[in-house]
Amino acid sequence: MTRRLPRRFLDLLTRRHVAGPAWWSVVARMPVYLLSLAVVLVVREQGGGYAQAGLVAALCTIGMAVGSPLIARLVDRGGMRPVLVATGLLHPSALGALVWATRPGGWAQSAVAVVAGVALPPANACMRSLWARLPLQDEEREIAYLWEALLTEVLVIGAPLMLAGLMLAGSAGLALTTVAAVGGAGALGLALTRLPEGTGRAGGERPGGAPRGLLGPLREVPMLALMSIMAVCSVPIGLMTLAIPAFVDEHGGRGSTGVVYACWGVGSAVGALWLGRSQSEVAAHRRFPWLVLAFAVGTALPLPATSPTALAVALAVGSAPIALVSASEMTLVSTVADSGLLTEAFTWASLATVVGDAVGQQAGGLLIAPVGPHGVFAVASGVALAGAGLAFACRGVLAHGAAVPAECPA
Repeated sequence: MTRRLPRRFLDLLTRRHVAGPAWWSVVARMPVYLLSLAVVLVVREQGGGYAQAGLVAALCTIGMAVGSPLIARLVDRGGMRPVLVATGLLHPSALGALVWATRPGGWAQSAVAVVAGVALPPANACMRSLWARLPLQDEEREIAYLWEALLTEVLVIGAPLMLAGLMLAGSAGLALTTVAAVGGAGALGLALTRLPEGTGRAGGERPGGAPRGLLGPLREVPMLALMSIMAVCSVPIGLMTLAIPAFVDEHGGRGSTGVVYACWGVGSAVGALWLGRSQSEVAAHRRFPWLVLAFAVGTALPLPATSPTALAVALAVGSAPIALVSASEMTLVSTVADSGLLTEAFTWASLATVVGDAVGQQAGGLLIAPVGPHGVFAVASGVALAGAGLAFACRGVLAHGAAVPAECPA
């Protein structure tokens, strides 16, 4: 049975009109998962301190947070091709300027970092909205979003390893420049790939002719409910991001921190492959709360851990539902959001998780000293349970939104 799901992935990703955008989007998304780390390494290599490196990385992240909804709205209104071409050229150019034409402490480096963040190609949101518009059966669309969730786990693990490999052959600056150029090429490839008629068109206006308004997808109650759930469920991820290295350090295994982290991501990927084959058998709005509850239970597994090895096992087992939660979230976004605003809707959903993760990391940093790693694990478990309660409370809202499917031209 476990062999069937990889085969279904392969069948989907090699299909005509699907293979091109799917694989170009993978290339375009590589820089996203190592950008902050690479920027820090570049600034340090240039002689800047950690404070300067953190500032530049933060400005890049702020640029992404502020610019991504605006860029996504441009995609929905004018089509993805011109936006991907523009960002596919501007983003690597800005990063190249940051590496080769600026120095730490200068205003130019800060300004270029913001530009690089704002101009990040919206490959994630574009591809996820395309999955909702491509002529696929519902079961195939479920597999597509499961692939998206699995791909995220692979890139989170693999992209930093790729950066490390590039740095062995050269400097951090050269590595970032190479990755940026590859990502830009991916964005251009995605922009120029032929799609079925009408699939990549702009959103325009509502069928009734009423303007969509300033808030866009944020006007929809089901969308706001889903974003709230995902933001709450991301807080435990941020909390555990701080608690894991603190726990490993407390038990004298600092050198094994990377391995323990890897078990967290590998467990999520294996869970997607092992459990994801039956995802389409239950409606997304019905299975979503149960998956969030399973995620909450998984966050409690590290509580009895007494060694880095035990923690690694607990994380590997407990993370099994994470990719499935993410896949169900994407399926719900594609059904509760206006079909003409899908790119922006997926962008807001991603931002909700980023904000929750950031809040969790900040809270984890403040809590480590007074309550210790186990205390932070307990807080993470409690917040995850609160997210599960919110998901069950919003079942009716999500079911109501799911009654309006995203438009899919035949």
